Amino acid sequence: MLQVKDTLRATVQVSFDGRVFKTYHGKDAQQRYDREVQVLRHLEARGCGFVPRLLEADPTKLRIITSNCGTRVEHLDADRTRELFAELEGYGVRHDDPDMRNVTYRQADGRFCIVDFELATILPDSP
Repeated sequence: MLQVKDTLRATVQVSFDGRVFKTYHGKDAQQRYDREVQVLRHLEARGCGFVPRLLEADPTKLRIITSNCGTRVEHLDADRTRELFAELEGYGVRHDDPDMRNVTYRQADGRFCIVDFELATILPDSP
C-alpha cells in the first residue's frame, strides 16, 4: 500500500487495487470517524457521484475503506473550488473545510471530486 497521508488526525493509504484506507486517531477520532461515515452514507443515498463511495466501515479500528476518487489537484482557481463545494450543498452537505487539498481529479471521467468529510455537516433542511 502507498501511504498518502500520515498526520496526528489520520493515516490514509491507497491499496494497489485502488481502494483508500483511512484510519482515524488523535483528538476526537471517534466523532470524526462517525461523522465521515454518516456523511458518506447520506451522499450515496442521494446519488452524489463525485465523492468516494463507502465500501467498509470498522468502528472498532476507526477505519473506513472507500473507492478512489482520483489524484490530488495541484492547481484549481478559487472560483472553481467554490463551485464544487456549492454543488455539494445541493446534496445536503456543507463540507466545512472547503480547501483545494480536499479536491481530487478523477481522470476516468474528467471529474473533480471532493474528499475528506470528517468535519462536514449534513444540512438541517436535507431529507
